[in-house]
Amino acid sequence: MKIVIIGGTGLIGSKTVARLSVKGHDVLAASPSGGVNTFTGEGLDKALAGAEVVIDLANSPSFEDKAVLEFFETAGKNLLAAEKAAGVKHHIALSVVGAERLPRSGYLRAKMAQEKLIRESGIPYTIVHSTQFFEFLGGIVQSATVGDTVSVSSAYFQPIASDDVADVMADVALSQPINGVMEIGGPEPFRMNELVARFLQLANDPRKVIGDPHALYFGTELDDRSLVPGAGARIGSTSFEDWFEHAPPRRSGVAA
Repeated sequence: MKIVIIGGTGLIGSKTVARLSVKGHDVLAASPSGGVNTFTGEGLDKALAGAEVVIDLANSPSFEDKAVLEFFETAGKNLLAAEKAAGVKHHIALSVVGAERLPRSGYLRAKMAQEKLIRESGIPYTIVHSTQFFEFLGGIVQSATVGDTVSVSSAYFQPIASDDVADVMADVALSQPINGVMEIGGPEPFRMNELVARFLQLANDPRKVIGDPHALYFGTELDDRSLVPGAGARIGSTSFEDWFEHAPPRRSGVAA
């Protein structure tokens, strides 16, 4: 079966490509660097020829409100039109747990616009809502640092390892469309400030972490339900400690 993975060279994409390739499928890792660009439409028709499944993992190069909305709307329209022309049987997209609960976030509004296009496309689909990846912790730290202090939300979240996300995406690619949303998350909820503090402690980073209920995450305040999956979510098996132990390259820049 031919499976096209948009964003197939990224963190989740490359891991998903590997999982599907080892099962003997014809997997195309599509990306702008390889001549396939969903925003401009470049290379889409050729890439999708003969494809039965498309997994969209592309992300906007800018998180500014107007730019991110333009990216997801334009790329979504281009990709879905090309899929319809190619006769694709299953469109899969990776989105964010809680996106529908956080309309003040420009990024998450853009993700909801992307999902609306998928639902209205007429192509059978599965939308996977994931919690944040453990691999995002370094970025959360850097974006919330002023001097030697890191101010982050004290709300709960339930991060997941990228390997567990890729396992799900590969499984979904080989399953029937559900024409709806499935949620995935990590094995344990944490208060964001507490996990960030633990992350920095393990990395021997001396920065001080402050839990602030009003700290913004992607432009919006959080509550204890905002980023936590509901009942029936598929839960990853990799704990934070196991992830950290096996992810030394992710630690190297944290204390810089």
